[in-house]
Amino acid sequence: MRRLIRVSADLDAESLLRRTGERVTPARRRILALLLASPTALSQQELLHALADGPAIDRVTVYRVLEWLSEKGLAHKIAGEDRIWRFNAASHRIHQHAHFQCQRCQRVYCLEHIQIDWQPQLPDGFRLHHADITLKGDCPSCSR
Repeated sequence: MRRLIRVSADLDAESLLRRTGERVTPARRRILALLLASPTALSQQELLHALADGPAIDRVTVYRVLEWLSEKGLAHKIAGEDRIWRFNAASHRIHQHAHFQCQRCQRVYCLEHIQIDWQPQLPDGFRLHHADITLKGDCPSCSR
């Protein structure tokens, strides 16, 4: 079953990368596939660990690919309370959603099923481009 998920994520990653019109590199494909297959947002360190079982990709390349994926709208960055950036594959179905960060294990989950209908009243001249909503508590694994 794990192998099927990995193959599906690889195919999805390749398809999404091709839509950008830019080069589909092995590093971009592998990193995006990992993000697509992961139920939680991943840090650069977690990605490096997950990538260790294949051809070597150095941490600078991982960083650059994550930034590129974010710029292209294929991934989004989530700032953790521990000041570590985590990345998740961007869902094009739902653009605004909340995140949940577990206070015990520090995992970050995208809560795409929670609708965010929040529009702050900003002073004249201000224009909102992005807002982060992070809920904090204990995840199901840590609550047991």
